[in-house]
Amino acid sequence: MPFVRIDTLRAGPERLGALGRAVHEALGETMGFPPDDLFQVLTDHDGTGGTLRYGGYLGVRRDDGIVYVAITMRSGRPAVQKRELYRRIAELAGEYAGTEARNVFVTVTENEPADWSFGHGLAHYASD
Repeated sequence: MPFVRIDTLRAGPERLGALGRAVHEALGETMGFPPDDLFQVLTDHDGTGGTLRYGGYLGVRRDDGIVYVAITMRSGRPAVQKRELYRRIAELAGEYAGTEARNVFVTVTENEPADWSFGHGLAHYASD
């Protein structure tokens, strides 16, 4: 049930796909999501019609290899589990896509069960 958005700068389809695979695998390993729970939007910006911006916040020296990963999922997972997710995403992004860990920026947004509809206009997780 996580919804994932990945944005890259001139990564190309192969690298972008590898990053999607890395994030999906990390979510399965660390959060226990099943393999068919795959909802991703993968966007590669060309630097002209669309681009990514980044700075050196917190002393992290990023470059054009930056990868933004935005994950939306239901609330309730402990911080230790999220830290393991971030670590595993960075590891697999390096292994599958050659992305340096310093260039992997991850954010998690949490919401409640009633905030999801997977089709047919139904709130599949709502309990009311």
